[in-house]
Amino acid sequence: MATTAPGNLLMTTVDMAARWAKTRSMFPAAFGLACCAIEMMATGTAHYDLSRFGMEVFRASPRQADLMVVAGRVSQKMAPVLRQVYDQMPDPKWVISMGACASTGGMFNNYALVQGVDQVVPVDIYVPGCPPGPQSLMHGILTLHDKIMKGEIAS
Repeated sequence: MATTAPGNLLMTTVDMAARWAKTRSMFPAAFGLACCAIEMMATGTAHYDLSRFGMEVFRASPRQADLMVVAGRVSQKMAPVLRQVYDQMPDPKWVISMGACASTGGMFNNYALVQGVDQVVPVDIYVPGCPPGPQSLMHGILTLHDKIMKGEIAS
């Protein structure tokens, strides 16, 4: 926790400062697969202003991203590609599963779809809904920020 000393001097730990920097400089990798991707794209527009959290640009390259937002249903054919993108991301990296289809397979209980993206990559935050709105994704991002700041998620 940061404390203020006499003379307007701010004191904190290196660990706390590093966690603060991680939350203020997350670069999301868009992995939109279905209707949830439209809601994810809407989160980056001026109306919702994701840039106030330092996340205004969704990165096209996994080597420049540390947050993967999996939005929509994941097919069995797409699962290895999803894992490859995750493996190419630098550490520390986090994953948000957006929507019922990404989290549990949704209403599609068949052999062609992965019944939860957590079978392919480790998931840090689940955002419920079908499709969840931009407000829900922003709540998921802020929840991830809180968990990082509290040290609940190892990075």
